[in-house]
Amino acid sequence: MDEKDWNALRILYQEKQISRASERLYISQPALTYRIKNLEKEFDTKLFFKTKGGIEFTTEGLHLVEYSEEMINKLQKTKDYMLNMQNEVRGTLRLGVSSNFAQYKLPNLLKKFSTKYPNVQFNINTGWSTDIMNLLDSSTVQLGILRGNYEWYGKKELLHKEKLCLISKKEIDMEKLPELSFINYKTDESLKTLITGWWHDKYSEPPLIMMETDRLETCKEMVKNDLGIAIVPQICLQPSDNLQTYELFYTNGNPVFRYTWLMYNQDLLQLSTVRNFIDFLNETSNL
Repeated sequence: MDEKDWNALRILYQEKQISRASERLYISQPALTYRIKNLEKEFDTKLFFKTKGGIEFTTEGLHLVEYSEEMINKLQKTKDYMLNMQNEVRGTLRLGVSSNFAQYKLPNLLKKFSTKYPNVQFNINTGWSTDIMNLLDSSTVQLGILRGNYEWYGKKELLHKEKLCLISKKEIDMEKLPELSFINYKTDESLKTLITGWWHDKYSEPPLIMMETDRLETCKEMVKNDLGIAIVPQICLQPSDNLQTYELFYTNGNPVFRYTWLMYNQDLLQLSTVRNFIDFLNETSNL
């Protein structure tokens, strides 16, 4: 087996279909099938079987997928450390970043860091914080930027905090909130829990949900058109939105904060790319 075999097995396991896996690998379906058949011949076992919806891996196949993941991670770490042996800060920084932070904060941060360290490249994965947590656990990424509270065995540093805000097109009476049309959007469980916790702390009636959107930005556009109210993190609000904004507080007077954390394994501080990026984040004000 070599690196191409490891990668082929990993992608095939993720996609569960030869056609989609071959597209991601930029090879033909016959070429991928030929590679898998050679592996089956090498190990004298069947790696997967076809189903109506695609393929399912055998026990032996799953074992080989796990081995491939392990070898890919080891090879990537070796490449990282080899590059780190040079005096110049260079290499690939693998980041997993929560979607909202990636959209509103990350581009500017990466631009500034690239100006300072032009020989550092980026491999970025974005998604809900639960997805980023999985990437951290599997060592797919070196650094994770997550929103909400998650257990982590490595280093965990508070990177940013912001308030939750209620937004509306026109001025509203916060006491009459349960009577107003409320717009929901898909998000991770930590933010849902935060919003629900605040609502139950303030009101005995549930919100009058009139609309469900798939993205926060879509929800915000609905509010801009006076189709309802919504609760959003402060990070997504801009002066140009021209919205009424109400910061949220619990009944005891404490503000409702949304926290963003930087998480990583301390061993990775041996890498100059990781170490310098962490220092850069800590030095950068107004995150």
